[in-house]
Amino acid sequence: MATTLADILDSRARPGELYTRREDGSVRCYACGLRCLIRPGRRGVCRVRFNDGGTLKVPRDYVVALQCDPTEKKPLFHVFPGSAAVTFGMLGCDLHCDYCQNWLTSQALRDEQAGIGPVDLTADGIVKLAQRHAARLVVSSYNEPLITSEWAVDVFKLAKAEGFHTAFVSNGNATPEVVEYLEPWLDVFKIDLKTMSDRNYRKLGGVLAHVLDTTRLVYERGFWVEIVTLVVPGFNDSDDELRETAGFIASVSPDIPWHVTAFHRNYKMREAANTGPHDLRRAAEIGREAGLNFVYAGNLPGMVDGLENTYCPDCNRLLIERIGYFIRSDELSGNGGICPDCGRAVPGIWNSAAPRPLSPFRSSCG
Repeated sequence: MATTLADILDSRARPGELYTRREDGSVRCYACGLRCLIRPGRRGVCRVRFNDGGTLKVPRDYVVALQCDPTEKKPLFHVFPGSAAVTFGMLGCDLHCDYCQNWLTSQALRDEQAGIGPVDLTADGIVKLAQRHAARLVVSSYNEPLITSEWAVDVFKLAKAEGFHTAFVSNGNATPEVVEYLEPWLDVFKIDLKTMSDRNYRKLGGVLAHVLDTTRLVYERGFWVEIVTLVVPGFNDSDDELRETAGFIASVSPDIPWHVTAFHRNYKMREAANTGPHDLRRAAEIGREAGLNFVYAGNLPGMVDGLENTYCPDCNRLLIERIGYFIRSDELSGNGGICPDCGRAVPGIWNSAAPRPLSPFRSSCG
């Protein structure tokens, strides 16, 4: 019998922690907002968490993606500007977005065209890589990190002990239980807020309320939060919906950075138009009108009239100048996140000492 990708992953699985067992042998998983009820021998919607005789088995000890990225690529603009982030990913997702940028990893057990196999790696191996690259962050991304939370915690426990900050690049479809589980080991939650239409969220496999609740919860619990909306023409780009998105974020905190990023035709969504600079400028203006202090436009470097930069909300001084992922100047990090002109504190996670000189077109990943 041929060995399938599921067989390969199952051989690397271990008993999970984010579930409860029922008398009939089924298990209720709460790693993500779908809260799958999984009967013996069956899998959750993510396909990588499965019921093995009444025990929920979950992924461990492998990666399919492992890179040293600029932190700005996550995108995180208020976390150690100019730093490196060692980023690891596994397989699977609780959603099934037709425009997924990482479908080769996220949809691997749903789509035969994906088919990326795992590479064995320990948590210690990831942390050692971060040390070699002098990274500031260790990040779980590329697939949905919530569904591999137990493995992420294994990595993050070691990373935190070595002085690293940690981050999730997530769809935000979480539960209070998984947030509590992650809280001691996770510093940063980057959330994709995909749409303010529950109908459209359900087309992707999720529920809008779960993501909104998660956003409020992680902010209240003290995680650093940045939010991304991929602006997809014909899906979520109307003025009304963008205004509703920005208004929601402002209701949580006007200091949460909002990244509006450009869609490019990908995966199964090949008919929608690519997002243009005008669309991003329009979305950013809506964000500012809603009262957001930090609105950024991404995926079109150098084409969005300074919307990649950080300005002081009070005096409008240019504080961090960016082109794409690259820092051209930074007057915040060496000043503890304080505007040197007016003294306004800019929220974020900043370097405690003056950074090394930064080349305009070089990231610290080398």
